Amino acid sequence: MGIKKHKAGAPRKVNIGVVAVSSTRSLADDKSGRWISKRAKKEGHDVVVHQVVPDDAEAIAEIIHKIINDGDAQVVLLTGGTGISSKDVTIEAVRPLLTKELTAFGPLFAQLSFEQIDSAALLSRATAGLIGETILFCIPGSLKACKLACKALIFPELGHLVKHVQEN
Repeated sequence: MGIKKHKAGAPRKVNIGVVAVSSTRSLADDKSGRWISKRAKKEGHDVVVHQVVPDDAEAIAEIIHKIINDGDAQVVLLTGGTGISSKDVTIEAVRPLLTKELTAFGPLFAQLSFEQIDSAALLSRATAGLIGETILFCIPGSLKACKLACKALIFPELGHLVKHVQEN
């Protein structure tokens, strides 16, 4: 079966949760999260939650559990906290929660980033996976990185990913 035929049965509308990880930003100045929300709506998806959470592993895990337990979001996009400084704890908070990891996402994002920002792409720890039946993406907090990840990788595959999760 070809990829077009395989994707044909995928849902066109997905429920998305957006979480910005930052101890310095609020919803009002969360450019990356706002862009993701706007773009998701433009793509025909529903944004069911958009929040900012501090760079704290417990707070990140707590908001993820809340979003998943509320059951509205099929996909959660976390932006920020994926770098290598001591305050960057998104990956440490998320990785233990993953039931499956989408191991191709990080390398593909790094490859695309390398084409734009050269060797600085090495600093990103972008990650994706499943927590039960919820798909989760952890992407850098910069607006440019969010646009790259969402346009090139995430939004083109959202429905396809959700289709596979629903088959479980």
